[in-house]
Amino acid sequence: MLSQEMMLTLMSRRDVAQEITEFTFEASGASVLPAADAGGHIAIETPGGAVRQYSLVYPNQNPTSYKVAVKREETGRGGSLAMHRLAIGESVSVQAPANNFPLGTAPEYLLIAGGIGVTPIYAMAQQLMATKAKLRMIYCARSAQDAAYVPDLQALLGDRLNVHYDNGDLENLYDFWDDFADPSKAHVYCCGPGPLMEEIKGISGHWPDGSIHFEDFAGVAAVREDDKPFEVRLQKTGQTITVPSDKSILEALRDEGIATTSSCESGTCGTCKCGLIEGDVDHRDMVLMDEEKADQIMICVSRARAGELVLDL
Repeated sequence: MLSQEMMLTLMSRRDVAQEITEFTFEASGASVLPAADAGGHIAIETPGGAVRQYSLVYPNQNPTSYKVAVKREETGRGGSLAMHRLAIGESVSVQAPANNFPLGTAPEYLLIAGGIGVTPIYAMAQQLMATKAKLRMIYCARSAQDAAYVPDLQALLGDRLNVHYDNGDLENLYDFWDDFADPSKAHVYCCGPGPLMEEIKGISGHWPDGSIHFEDFAGVAAVREDDKPFEVRLQKTGQTITVPSDKSILEALRDEGIATTSSCESGTCGTCKCGLIEGDVDHRDMVLMDEEKADQIMICVSRARAGELVLDL
């Protein structure tokens, strides 16, 4: 279950690209929800029990609804598929907005989006246009069918927008060098697949410190191809649970009906921290300090190196 949760109802859904659907959630009575700044996200507990973070598409200081866009990932861990099965009228647990990708103050802005990474960038474009900021945006996608919100962005930005389709051809990838060869006063905000963000990191090293900003929800992979099953024993109940090779401790506990608090489920927020009684842990999170690893574990991503883990549950 999410911390600081609220129950919201799916009021509408619409396709905004091939395999990408926009979902609109409201509270009962369409009451005002916590403010949603550009770059912010909400964590949603999907009907299957998985918790996933999704960027908010429209910034609003007094929202009566939250809108997120979700790409259907057939080979993912099930969160997006569960979202795409969600029917209008169903309710989900949602955490109040958080923002790890806030817009700062700058003389000008360069917004860069790739694929589904357009969601927080589109929100930023809206907020910046409302304040008459100086900006440009580059949006890269495989094809027009895969690109979400292009008509909306064109209407919003006009010639400030550059949309590029590579059609899956590596020889046709967008060349960012002209945009980065000479450092400018712009702050760069980038969200997209790993290769895109790695490219921007690689060609922006000569830019001033603090001028390049990234959003990446990938976090830490909860399971890897070479993972093996192992067992966890719950100290308080004596129950032993097998954690399969393709599931996290958190997911295995959830499958057994054991309620645990979580949020990001990617090893980056610390919500699911659990006491460790004994066991050899493969710590994979990005939260715990070295001195905490002897008696704490993040059950959303970490696993046993060998043998059994005993948890303070």
